[in-house]
Amino acid sequence: MTAELTVDETLALEPAAVDLLFRQARTTSKFTDEPVTEEQRRAIMELVKMGPTAFNNQPLRVTFVQSDEARERLVAHLAGGNQEKTRKAPLTAILSYDSEWHEHFPTFNPVAPQMKSMFDDDAENRHKMGNNNANLQAGYFIMAVRSVGLAAGPMSGYDAAGVDEEFFAGSNTHSFMLVNIGRAAEGAWGERLPRFDYDDVVTTL
Repeated sequence: MTAELTVDETLALEPAAVDLLFRQARTTSKFTDEPVTEEQRRAIMELVKMGPTAFNNQPLRVTFVQSDEARERLVAHLAGGNQEKTRKAPLTAILSYDSEWHEHFPTFNPVAPQMKSMFDDDAENRHKMGNNNANLQAGYFIMAVRSVGLAAGPMSGYDAAGVDEEFFAGSNTHSFMLVNIGRAAEGAWGERLPRFDYDDVVTTL
């Protein structure tokens, strides 16, 4: 309780907003059948794009899977424990990164388009930076889902090569995470698992 009060005293947001984003938010595996609207999807992406990335590169690409046909194509590549909850989720997002993100330097960094040349012949670094920054954006994505009042269920239990072949064959798009999205159903989770304390994970030099 003392730690929580200390946090509240330092907040720039209302405590209820912090509860929505962090303290009361949970990874969700069970959703109601209420659909996720186009307006909500657009609102999520409007928030995601504002988070910082290296050079403002924004390598995250999002594929929203909603139709029954597309969902079954996706489910075929999921681990068994992720299949049924994905079938029942109102919406699933395939999060991926563009390994040729540097081609867009004139768009995302028009003040320094010449920096594209730094990555033209360095595929290894392009992949690394694309993956790292898209994973950073994935964190923004989950917070954005929560910001519009929805719950997120991120998953890594799937055949990434199979999903890439199924949905992105012949492209520069590489998946790294799936996120089920919707409104949490009753009984969607049990007790919250333990978190590390400040002194367990922080070193100040």
